[in-house]
Amino acid sequence: MTDVLTEWRGTAAAVLESLAQEKEQLKLVQQVLSEEMLRLQEASSISQNDLVGGIPADSEYIIFVIDTSPSMRGTAWEKVQKEMINILDIYPEVKGLQVLNGYGYYMFDAYQGQWLEDNPDQRDQILRTLQQWAPSDPSNPVGGIEGALRDFYERDRKISIYILGDDFQGRSVKRVVDMVNQINQIDRKIGGLARIHAIGFPVQFTAGREPGAGAIKFAALMRELSYNNGGTFVGLNSLN
Repeated sequence: MTDVLTEWRGTAAAVLESLAQEKEQLKLVQQVLSEEMLRLQEASSISQNDLVGGIPADSEYIIFVIDTSPSMRGTAWEKVQKEMINILDIYPEVKGLQVLNGYGYYMFDAYQGQWLEDNPDQRDQILRTLQQWAPSDPSNPVGGIEGALRDFYERDRKISIYILGDDFQGRSVKRVVDMVNQINQIDRKIGGLARIHAIGFPVQFTAGREPGAGAIKFAALMRELSYNNGGTFVGLNSLN
């Protein structure tokens, strides 16, 4: 009887610990969403002459960092392609384009570290290639972000980086934020800030279940990066 009671107490303690962890995760999600909603409300007061759909459209160079992991490829890829079209439509003409995945692989190997010329044919090629593009990706956009900044950041370039993903499997949000701040020197008086925008896809959200730790960390990371780097974080509520 004693052994049974001991086992029951151990099970109960484990359940309570799990519930406590889930409660903390839910509080973090609520905090992230509440802060993001407040920030977007504040941003809406900015002159609409400089905004398209809430996104500053003043950049001359655009870089996409796209999560090509199995979770994104298997569930959200059709939506990813639609969002790519929406983003490109914001910028009818730019001086250069590039596309990397989260690991830092270029969509077009021959143009590593070089800008793709922007024209209708090039945009069509990007969208066609995206349909079947599936390089290895560990659901960690750090390699792509770092590669984009190190290869293309210059103070006289107006760059926007768009991160498209669903979760973050890296260890430290703070380390990524610090790395980006170090490369993307923030000096609002003389400019030189590469904007970082992000779109979160609700792949890790299942009805009746709390989102996983990776989805929560992704939201936290994208919120910090977009806030610190003059961008906007949009969390989609549907893949339809």
